[in-house]
Amino acid sequence: MTTTALYDVPGPRTRQRHRLYSLASTAAILGLIAWIVYLLFSTGQFTAAKWTPFTYKGIQELLLTGLGNTLRAFGLAAVLSLALGAVLATGRLSEHAVIRWVSTVVVEFFRAMPVLVMIFFIYVALKVAPLPALVAGLTLYNGSVLAEVFRTGVNTVDRGQREAAYALGMRKTQVMTHVLVPQAVRAMLPAIISQLVVALKDTSLGYLITYEEFLHAGKLIASNLDYDLPFIPVVMIISPIYIGMCMLLSWFANWVAKRQRRNPKVEATEVAAPEPGTLLPGAPQPPKR
Repeated sequence: MTTTALYDVPGPRTRQRHRLYSLASTAAILGLIAWIVYLLFSTGQFTAAKWTPFTYKGIQELLLTGLGNTLRAFGLAAVLSLALGAVLATGRLSEHAVIRWVSTVVVEFFRAMPVLVMIFFIYVALKVAPLPALVAGLTLYNGSVLAEVFRTGVNTVDRGQREAAYALGMRKTQVMTHVLVPQAVRAMLPAIISQLVVALKDTSLGYLITYEEFLHAGKLIASNLDYDLPFIPVVMIISPIYIGMCMLLSWFANWVAKRQRRNPKVEATEVAAPEPGTLLPGAPQPPKR
C-alpha cells in the first residue's frame, strides 16, 4: 500500500465505508428536505390564496423597488467603504506617529462597534434620513475592516521589493503606488470581495430604520391582512434572491483566488533596474547645461 506524507491511502473496505457514509448522508438530507416540503404543504403554504398576491403588478413593482434600493445602498456603501479603507490604511502606514495613532483609534473603534448600533445612532441621534444612515453605518464598519485588509496586504509584500525601490531613488509615494499597491491588490482582492458580501447582507438592517429595501418590501407584503399573511411565501421568494446575490459575489471571490493560484504572473515581480539614461516615474529632471 502506498502512503502519502499526511495519511494512508484508503483501501477497498475504507472506500466502501466512505460510500456508505455518503449515501446515508444524502438520504438524510433528502429526508429532511422532504419533511420540510411536507410541512409546507400540510400548513397550506402552497395554496393559491397565499401565492396570488405575487401575480399583482403592484406587488411585483414593490419587490423590484425594494431590490433596487438594496442594490443602491450596497453600491454606495461598497464604494465609500473602499475609499475609507484606503484612507485609513494609508494613515496606519504613515511614518507620522500622530496620523498613525489617530487612524488606529478610528479603525479599532468602528471595528468593535456593532453595525446596528451605528446605524441606529446615526438615524435616531443625528436625525439622518434612512438611506444615508444605512450607508454611513455600513461604510464606517466595512471601511475599518477593509483598512486592515489593505494594510496587511501591503505589509505582506516582500520587504526586498521596498528596499530595492528605495535603492533606486524612489520616494515613498512612488514606492507605494508603483511597487507595493499593485502587488498587494492581487493578493487581497478575494478578501475585499468577501467583505463586500458582508456589506451586501447587512443592507437588510435597513428595514429596522424604515428604509424601503428588499426585506422591508417583503415585510410589508407578509404583514398585510388583505393577502392572507403570506409570510412563508415571502421568505421563499426573498431568501433565494439574497442567497443568490451573496453566492455570486462569493463565487467571484473564489474564482479570483483560483485564477491567482494558477497564474504565474501573480507572483511578486522584483523592481527591475532602469536602463541607463532613463528616469524613474515622477523623478525630477536633471538641470540643463
